[in-house]
Amino acid sequence: MASSKEYLEFILGKLSDLEEVTYRAMMGEFIIYYRGRIAGGIYDDRLLVKPVRSAISYMPTAMYELPYEGAKEMLLVDEVDNKEFLTGLFNAMYEELPESKKRRK
Repeated sequence: MASSKEYLEFILGKLSDLEEVTYRAMMGEFIIYYRGRIAGGIYDDRLLVKPVRSAISYMPTAMYELPYEGAKEMLLVDEVDNKEFLTGLFNAMYEELPESKKRRK
């Protein structure tokens, strides 16, 4: 099942206090970037983030879920209605997110 543009817009609205939040559509889903680094994505209308230490500490009871079959597990973000929570989560994660690889032409 593909994610809806409406859900993406809802999540982007909750992250609107952060600078440089972007996304890329990919096979019916959306990859979320924070300041040029992949933070997570929207898969089947669920916000999943990379399981870096800071995210695990920020959400100690979060469930691990697969974004799609064959992928690595990610953390499910349940508190998507809480703008302050999401902003804090992305800020906490930033330093641990790997630099995005530039595409080769």
